[in-house]
Amino acid sequence: MKTASVLTTGVLAIAMAAPAPAMAKDDIELAKCEESLGTIAVVDGDTQGWSEYGLGSPRELINSLAIESGCFTPYNAAGGAPADFLMNVVAGDSEEVDKSIELAKSAAMEGLWRSGAASTVLSKIPVGGALIGMFGGLGGKKKRVAAGIKVLSPASGLTIVTGSGEVKKSSLSFGGSTAWNAGATASGYGNSKKGKMLVEAFVMAFNEVAAQAETIKSVPKMQPAVAAAPAEPAATTAIDTILRSGPDASSAEVRSLRAGTELTPTGERNGLFIEVEDNYGTKGWVSVEDLG
Repeated sequence: MKTASVLTTGVLAIAMAAPAPAMAKDDIELAKCEESLGTIAVVDGDTQGWSEYGLGSPRELINSLAIESGCFTPYNAAGGAPADFLMNVVAGDSEEVDKSIELAKSAAMEGLWRSGAASTVLSKIPVGGALIGMFGGLGGKKKRVAAGIKVLSPASGLTIVTGSGEVKKSSLSFGGSTAWNAGATASGYGNSKKGKMLVEAFVMAFNEVAAQAETIKSVPKMQPAVAAAPAEPAATTAIDTILRSGPDASSAEVRSLRAGTELTPTGERNGLFIEVEDNYGTKGWVSVEDLG
């Protein structure tokens, strides 16, 4: 549809001109919003550096930041409605996050070229913004811990806004009633040096996302699907795999899928790939060879 094309082009243009990553400061405070921008389903991205530090997924931390800030509401599957946004999180050292960022930048460019709007959109973005890309360069500083957040539309799989942060030494206070303490405790990040650094990096990344509230508000939210019998039986991933934007292994990653993830086929098939929808309402393509 013409309207969808215009929205997609606008979102990609804003994403390509997103700010450079935030650096740690001594006076960091969690952003606050007067009202929730919508529900979020937090999923692990392609760079899961927290595991190298002996830490688990930051989902509890991000959900806690969402609640404390008032900017988002964690998704509740029991409600029946799909999540408004997918929040894809990545972390690791700066080089690892740099690599993930470059992949995200490529995915945005792929969307622009497919829409036929690349030359029009890029001509309106300053050269610096186009070169910096969606997250900006993190510089490959090996000693820095970095984190990134991508907010995606479940309907299209396209990135709406992004945020990132990097920390060399944490300056946050932990304990008491700090805005990030509950999340740090729930995720186990408050008990280690690397964990505390990741908390600060994610707070900075979250603040950058919250600062782009007007862009997030401009994107139409998904509507609950009309009840209907599924076109095909539910499918389950047999191994860890990737949900992709197109029916081939070179298409951009939408999100990672763990073994045992339940998916609903839409009925579309292309070669060895089928289009599926996850429990958050996000659509994408997965290889039948990775299904049980």
